[in-house]
This record gives sequence, C-alpha cells and structure tokens, in this order.
Amino acid sequence: MSSLGELRNISRSARKNGPKVRENYRDNKVAYLFLLPWMLGLLLITVGPMIASLYLSMTDYNLLQSPNFIGFQNYIDMMDDSRLWASFRVTVTYVVVSVPLQLILALGIALLLDRGLRGLALYRSILYLPSLLGASVAVAILWRQVFGSDGIVNAFLALFGIDGPGWISNPDTALGTIILLHVWTFGSPMIIFLAGLRQIPRMYYEAAEVDGASMVRSFRSITLPLLSPIIFFNLVLQIIGAFQSFTQAYIVSGGTGGPSDSTLFYTLYLYREGFTNFQMGYASAMAWFLLLVIAAFTALNFWLSKYWVFYED
Repeated sequence: MSSLGELRNISRSARKNGPKVRENYRDNKVAYLFLLPWMLGLLLITVGPMIASLYLSMTDYNLLQSPNFIGFQNYIDMMDDSRLWASFRVTVTYVVVSVPLQLILALGIALLLDRGLRGLALYRSILYLPSLLGASVAVAILWRQVFGSDGIVNAFLALFGIDGPGWISNPDTALGTIILLHVWTFGSPMIIFLAGLRQIPRMYYEAAEVDGASMVRSFRSITLPLLSPIIFFNLVLQIIGAFQSFTQAYIVSGGTGGPSDSTLFYTLYLYREGFTNFQMGYASAMAWFLLLVIAAFTALNFWLSKYWVFYED
C-alpha cells in the first residue's frame, strides 16, 4: 500500500511540475538562441583557427602549396634559430622594463586624481586618451617623427645647445623610444587603479591619522595591501598585452626590427617569417611557443601572488 501511495504522490507531483519544466525548457531554448552568435564566433573565429594553427605548426607550409606534415621539426628548428632568441630577448626586456614603469606612473596619477580634484571627469577622460590611441598606426608614425633625427625631441635639445642623436636609428636608444610609448599609454590601468582606490574605506586612513601615521606609512600599510588585487589584475593584463605588442615596433622600425634587430619584437619576427618569408608552418610553431611563454608568465604571477596579494575576508 505504501508503494502504491508513493507512486500516486510521484504522479501528482509530475502533473503539478510538468508545466514548470516545459516553461524552463522554453526559457533555456531562448537563452541558447541568444548565446548562439557568441558560440559560433568562439568556434569559428577562436577555437577553429587555433586547432588549424596547431596542425600547421607541425607542417612545412608556405602558403602556396599544400601543408606537408613534418611532426615537431619546426619546434626543433626554433631551438637553433639565433634570431628568434634575439627577438625573444628584446621582447622580454620590453615587458620587464615597460610594464612596471607604466603601472607605477598609472598608480601615481591615480593617487593624484583620488584627492578630489575639481573637474575630475575631464582629467580622467584626457588621461585615458593615450590608451585609446597608443596602439594605433597614426600615433606610432607620429612617435617615429618625434624621435627622428630632425624631430621635436632633438629640436628641443638644440635650444640648450645639445646635439641629440637619431633616437630611432641608434640601436642603444631605439627600444627605449618604444618602451616610452608603452609607458605613455597608462590610461587604462590608471582608471582601474582609480576605481580601486575609491573602494578603500576612508575610516582606515582616519584611524591611521589618529595614530599619527605619515602619508608614506599609510600608503605602505593601507593603500598597497588593499589595492594589491587591483595591482595584480593590472600586472597580468599588461604583461599579456606587452608580449603581444606589434604595431609600435613595426611602424617605428619600418617593419624590419632595426637597427641591428634592436626593436625586433617576437611578434614582428613571427610576422616576417609567416608573411614575408612565407614560412607559415614555422610561424605557427612560433605562435604556440609564445602562447606557452605567456601562460608560464601568467602562472608564475598567480603563484607569486599568494605572497603579496591580500584579499579582504
């Protein structure tokens, strides 16, 4: 009898909940319909090309003939490519120098803007503009003119009787000009830092003032610890973006990576191998190596974050 009663209860529950199940199913169909463009884009624009690139990285493909499968030969050849490793050193130098300088400048300006300046929205918009324009071809061309032999920088130095060098044509200074361009595009991390600073409760600073803490001590003991998740977020994003930098080096060097390969970024060398030398298989292998390098740097940052990033409970 108890079993018969349980069956009746299940049947009654199914009749009662049946319309809700069908309604939830219809809602899910609508959700999947709206997600369909994104899912198609993911498969056709991201996942599909990545799988094709992985296959091409194991082929001898020159864009003119059918791919010829050669296994891991492209990866083996990369180990003996001295120019590849030279471009990798240039890129790592660019990342290691430009990213910290950019974040320091962005944080410093965010601290100034956080002091309640009149017309904050206007200043914030103006200072954000370099991030919008910095990666453009037009700004890279302008940058090349500014640091050229007859550019604005040398014209300014000439006022003081200083004969400036050709900053772009000198191997010792060419990379520095591109690093300076990257530092100049501090707007995006600055906005994120400013938003993070606005989330720190003012009562912490008031308590520090009561205890007689200086501004430097408050910055070290309150601002940096509470802002460390934002610093970490900006650090990861900027490192990933810096490794993928291409336009600035291509325009400033005229697409050659010169002088003396001093601005030969890894991405620029990859582009030249794929679209100038038509070694698309080799370029695909280089792209996957870059992916692994970025993943390694990101994993290292996440591992190190447990020693300096603090999250509020």
